[in-house]
Amino acid sequence: MTASGNPRDDSREDDTTTFEALGLAPEIVEAVRARGYERPTPIQAEAIPVALRGRDLIGLAQTGTGKTAAFTLPLVHRLLGGPKRTRALVLTPTRELAMQVEESVRVYAAGTGLRAAAVFGGVPIEPQQKQLRAGVEVVVATPGRLLDHLERQNVLLDDLEILVLDEADRMLDMGFAPQINRVVAQIPAYRQTLLFSATMPPEVEALARKYLRRPRVVQIGRRSSAATTVTHAVYPVPRERKSELLVELLRQTGSESVLVFTRTKHGADKVERVLERAGVRATAMHADKSQSQRTRALDQFKRGDIHVLVATDIAQRGLDISGITHVINYDVPQQPEDYVHRIGRTGRAASTGDAFTFMAPDEIAMVRAIERVLGAPIPRISVPGYDFGRAAAD
Repeated sequence: MTASGNPRDDSREDDTTTFEALGLAPEIVEAVRARGYERPTPIQAEAIPVALRGRDLIGLAQTGTGKTAAFTLPLVHRLLGGPKRTRALVLTPTRELAMQVEESVRVYAAGTGLRAAAVFGGVPIEPQQKQLRAGVEVVVATPGRLLDHLERQNVLLDDLEILVLDEADRMLDMGFAPQINRVVAQIPAYRQTLLFSATMPPEVEALARKYLRRPRVVQIGRRSSAATTVTHAVYPVPRERKSELLVELLRQTGSESVLVFTRTKHGADKVERVLERAGVRATAMHADKSQSQRTRALDQFKRGDIHVLVATDIAQRGLDISGITHVINYDVPQQPEDYVHRIGRTGRAASTGDAFTFMAPDEIAMVRAIERVLGAPIPRISVPGYDFGRAAAD
């Protein structure tokens, strides 16, 4: 098993590559093994030694390849035995990703005395304030909430040694560039900066030029490429019949771990109601849900209490859930890169998965744009009674 969380086919690994060989401290290697991970993924094997040497780094890899451990492991290593003050900051685009990264730090720092805090919006600020003022070595934060804490002087970044920009492309997509600039203006110029991203659009390249010094670039796979462990399929269907087709496919596959993406919050709620009426255990997750509701939905999905999680693009990054067998694009994503990130929720760490996309007539052009990015056509699957192309021919 690799440190991204899922079993891998051992024949695909280099047996000579171990976490010990990467130069990690023995207590960190022990924590990794306690989680059942035996060998690093390719992004971890290449990025960790660079990060341990103190070099600035740009890490590019598909979603689901273990990028989180690629920076949390060397981060914990470099903080061992140092002073008890805030020395590392990880910026993330979403609350869910902040919680995931903070959990990763805590797991790999178990028994070392290192403390970490996750700070994000949508929840009361006072408990976070109390935790920060008590002192932590690692802060994992969304940019907006971190600025709130900085303005209240709940945390000082004067001694910061490591800055991590996680899912940098997504942070810029979400309009966080001004907040990132304000945060970076308050931290020491002499620091190590690690930037991780699934894609490298011009905006991310500009960010890297601005904040990284002679970075080493570690790239696994082709930029904007989709996971090779995922089987893709497009289902032509009239828009008004998408809900019926979804219920039909769920009945056919019998899968108990399906992530469905909709374009809007209203659409997610509507799909949830349709599935519940059909007897499918489902719940919706989107930005109008409170943090406690979102956390509860994720916990229920991870435990298998619900079989289908219906989400907007809030969930296309940062969800490290093993065992998702199907990702279904109820609505075709408007940006090809979003397709890559959505389907990255399945087929993680060399497990296999299926990605289905429902294509209404007005979404044909968007599917073709995705195919151009992938460099290959996506097979069309006709379901009798649903394919609008076949109906038109008849």
